[in-house]
Amino acid sequence: MATAESGGTALAGPTGPTGPTGAESTESAAGGPAGAAAGAPVKSAERTVRLLEHFAARPGPHSLADIQHDLGLPKSSLYMLLRTLVGLGWVETDASGTRYGIGVRALLVGSSYIDGDEVVAAARPTLDRLSEGTTETIHLARLDGTSVVYLATRQSQHYLRPFTRVGRRLPVHSTALGKALLATHTDGEVRRLLPARLEPVTQHTITDRERLIEELALVREQGYAVDREENTLGLRCFGVAVPYRTPARDAVSCSVPVARLTPGREQAIKAALFEARDRLTVVTRRM
Repeated sequence: MATAESGGTALAGPTGPTGPTGAESTESAAGGPAGAAAGAPVKSAERTVRLLEHFAARPGPHSLADIQHDLGLPKSSLYMLLRTLVGLGWVETDASGTRYGIGVRALLVGSSYIDGDEVVAAARPTLDRLSEGTTETIHLARLDGTSVVYLATRQSQHYLRPFTRVGRRLPVHSTALGKALLATHTDGEVRRLLPARLEPVTQHTITDRERLIEELALVREQGYAVDREENTLGLRCFGVAVPYRTPARDAVSCSVPVARLTPGREQAIKAALFEARDRLTVVTRRM
């Protein structure tokens, strides 16, 4: 594989755009690419993924100097990598050609993940039913490290509603979705996953890991998690894990502006979430 210094990336194929060069293209005695038998990472592939994830986490165009400062990559290597990805459509530039951002091909890959996911497909009727029954915003999300990523949403039918989108990534500790998923793990696993000090999103966010673990015990007992304006001010969310795997990796939530939330409505939403969880458990049983 061509290295980033020579302008190739992991996306350019096994020999890069100009043919095999360097140690990465040689065959080891074991019959595979040099270093592969030992599990060594391919530098250009690793840099490509880091760069794309950097753009995904920081929308908008960025200068070469800013990207180099954030990633700490050699400037010349970074420039060649950027130019290669621009040519392949994974990175785009502004009119001046000096500022860079994520390209349209990343959207195509992200969309194909959603389109091909069996759980998302199986969940659609249940999410529709939950949305119609509650008239509030509904999310299906998946655990990814210390974050949850939205796989599907159903927008609220009310004028006052939260802004959401598929692909949005939120901290696991500040969301009902995340807490519902963390509760399916042991306390030891949660301690290994999360740092002792958690980053605040609002003034209501739980920032102490041990306090969060105490709340997870309550989540296990009652079967649902609550985000009490911990991620967005003025918004309360209720979430349940979908237990087709243990520990769970997917969860469903309902978000409600606190101005619209009454005790009776809260109980109705919890009941609707439990019903949705049971339905999803049946349809995802073999996945």
